[in-house]
Amino acid sequence: MTHSLVQVPKRTSNAAVILLAVNLLAVPALASVRTHAFVGPAEVLQAAGRKPTPARRPIIVIQKLGKPYPTLIPFVRQSGDQPAVGEPKIAPPANGLGGKLSPDDTPLYPPPPAGIEADRPDIPHGSLNMVSYYSKTVGTWRKMNVYTPPGYTAKKKYPVLYLLHGIGGDETEWERFAKPNLLLDNLLAEQKAVPMIIVMPNGRAQKDDRPVGNIYAAAPAFAAFEKDLIQDVIPTIEHRFSVQADREHRAIAGLSMGGGQSLDFGFAHLDLFAWIGAFSPAPNTYPPAQLVPHPRAATAALKLLWLSCGTIDGLFHLSENLHVYLKQHDVPHVWSVSNRSHDPIEWRNNLYYFLQRVFR
Repeated sequence: MTHSLVQVPKRTSNAAVILLAVNLLAVPALASVRTHAFVGPAEVLQAAGRKPTPARRPIIVIQKLGKPYPTLIPFVRQSGDQPAVGEPKIAPPANGLGGKLSPDDTPLYPPPPAGIEADRPDIPHGSLNMVSYYSKTVGTWRKMNVYTPPGYTAKKKYPVLYLLHGIGGDETEWERFAKPNLLLDNLLAEQKAVPMIIVMPNGRAQKDDRPVGNIYAAAPAFAAFEKDLIQDVIPTIEHRFSVQADREHRAIAGLSMGGGQSLDFGFAHLDLFAWIGAFSPAPNTYPPAQLVPHPRAATAALKLLWLSCGTIDGLFHLSENLHVYLKQHDVPHVWSVSNRSHDPIEWRNNLYYFLQRVFR
């Protein structure tokens, strides 16, 4: 039986341990191992929605220094499954709660038509610019990618979507994965969306915010971004751009790690956000009861809650668990399911439909 030991600092959060576990298949030396099990504490197991795996399987031991974990989390990797470029591999699950898909787990929307992010010369285009701002939270200058729609003018006030990237990305990831500027240009030309500003910040709130080396070591910086977003990013945008600075005209959405951030930050600040979108949210997402402790208040505050994931995504159970909780507590939401995995097409497709619902 094969064993590999991965040690992390004692104060590493359980969310970070889960994230490390589900992404370890990105390590080339482990690529030939089909089935893995991960050692973790009972609370990590519960949060991850996993059951113990038989000890005969190859295992990777994740150990907080000075504190070994006693239980096992299984993940099965499908042959040929490939990760998104710039994002870690995610092991596909046995689909659905208890290994089966529920009747709810069916596609809500068809795949978008071809060319949704095409650069069309026959329509007006907005502008995409890199904006620098000083982050008091981090103590340094940082960057964010900002889209303004065609015909942007200071004489008009615009709603703002804060669009967050994944653990392996930065402020350019959405531009590389889905071309949100062209996506929205095309939707606006077809009168299928509202003119808006899209802000794509760097969700890694630390001085060296480049996604290089051990990207998982930056997990605390993703949590710290909550303060950077609220105290630095949003005030900068509302000072420099002509925006409608109220919760009804402010949205937050993201992919993978950014999807988890969008849920965590959005529900924690319903006084700031009325629109939330989470595309394949990662294990940094709080457990459902912690995320939405007051379902009636959330229902009253939200104008749109969008939750999506592919059924062959190794993180599918996390989104499904949240969907079930929301449904049980009568919290209206979009549950957008596809047969895709943890990949850019999944995120692009959901952004395409989300843009047609937000601010309407």
